[in-house]
Amino acid sequence: MLDASRVILGTYGQAYIDGVWQTHINKLEASVEMEKRELNLCGSDWKVHKSGIKKGTGTMSGYKVTSDMIRRGFTKFEIITKLEDPEAYGHERVRLINCSPDKIQLANWTAGEEVQEETTFTFEGYELLDPITAN
Repeated sequence: MLDASRVILGTYGQAYIDGVWQTHINKLEASVEMEKRELNLCGSDWKVHKSGIKKGTGTMSGYKVTSDMIRRGFTKFEIITKLEDPEAYGHERVRLINCSPDKIQLANWTAGEEVQEETTFTFEGYELLDPITAN
């Protein structure tokens, strides 16, 4: 049976860009999609699939506190995402390699509201640094 205390809360997530903790980030999502090619084979009534190239995409968002993303421009960077919960079996760290922003937000504000900043990006590889495993 599931021990509910082992379910990880995103509250404890952290993002590091080029080794610097981004304390203002409150959401990070990254995924890899693999292109699959459908093949029709003689003698089979099933379509089979051949693996193709991969594409990594992501989004990070949070509060605007510096001009770092504007200053960085479109230069590539590295993200290490860390997910840790004191009640979990451990923590997970994933390194996103050669991240590149899709666009740079120059201005987006409304009087009386906190300024949010969102950056969509692509990446060209990943590495699972620390996996979570059940005891």
